[in-house]
Amino acid sequence: MNTDILHAGELKKADPVFGQLSFDDHEQIVFCNDKDTGLKAIIGIHNTVLGPALGGTRMWNYNSEWEALNDVLRLSRGMTFKSAITGLNLGGGKAVIIGDAKTRKTPELMRRFGEFVNTLGGKYITAEDVGMETSDMDLVRDVTPYVTGVSESRGGAGNPSPITAYGVYMGMKAAAAHRFGTDKLEGKQVLVQGIGHVGESLVEHLTKEGARVFITDINEDRLQEVSKKYGAVIYAGDDLYTAAVDIYAPCALGATINDDTVYKIKAGVVAGAANNQLADENRHGKILMERGIAYAPDFLINAGGIINVYAELEGYGKDEIIRKTENIYTTTLEIFAHSAKNGCSTHQSALRVAQGRIDARKQGKGA
Repeated sequence: MNTDILHAGELKKADPVFGQLSFDDHEQIVFCNDKDTGLKAIIGIHNTVLGPALGGTRMWNYNSEWEALNDVLRLSRGMTFKSAITGLNLGGGKAVIIGDAKTRKTPELMRRFGEFVNTLGGKYITAEDVGMETSDMDLVRDVTPYVTGVSESRGGAGNPSPITAYGVYMGMKAAAAHRFGTDKLEGKQVLVQGIGHVGESLVEHLTKEGARVFITDINEDRLQEVSKKYGAVIYAGDDLYTAAVDIYAPCALGATINDDTVYKIKAGVVAGAANNQLADENRHGKILMERGIAYAPDFLINAGGIINVYAELEGYGKDEIIRKTENIYTTTLEIFAHSAKNGCSTHQSALRVAQGRIDARKQGKGA
């Protein structure tokens, strides 16, 4: 790849992968291109110490290839720690396809992507993510066995979104227990940002428990639909981060907790489904801790989806999926205790616990 780029009239050098801020000793980055289908994709394999790298494929209309690369680097790293802290024998990987899923996605493109996945021989196993449906994973399965999240008619566990939402709900209840002294969410005001498949399922759980749910999304039609279906209140304020709610649940894209928002948040708990919620995981995690805000690490509480698709590899059923997902509650409480004992943020605590399991495997101690 030619690393000479023309910027502001000057010839500069840019390191395409190793020089990226999000690069964290990733094992392999694969760039996939197919002229006939228009496929442009990147597969990121972060770590395979615990097992093959499993992580979903996201199709998004990125502003640039650099943005797509940064996303796949961050997401694949997160998958490593998600699997490790959840006790799964999997490594971390992720894939992104560049393009608008509503207009650019075709069966031919999905099958061609599956062929690229197949060339990795099982080192990376893909699944559903943003911009993808179970039917897309069925198309990938046509050309490779290295895919999970396929339809139940093809032996899969189906759409992982409801299980992801259930895990977030469990983590949220644990965070509430830590912050408020009770895990009862009845009467609590919860702001859910992003009401896609996972966000809507989370709204359903919260509504059934009697929480007062506020919702926000860039899709006005979805807002009206979910509001009508569950009686959720569409948030009408100018700045959702200053909303006087008990719990803020980011369920859209990442980095919503950043320099512009971290001091605005009034909620006592942050617990949501979005990946990479902290723009700067060290600094912003510490600020939340110092402000007394209970942050449930995203890669821990949104692990229900990977638990669901892991069932396809290990052959366990729905009851075990639910049991493993409910254990997120216990693990989240353990992370809050670890954080308090060691004087570090919950994000750093969760990373340390996850990294400890990876290091133990490297040293041949099982784990």
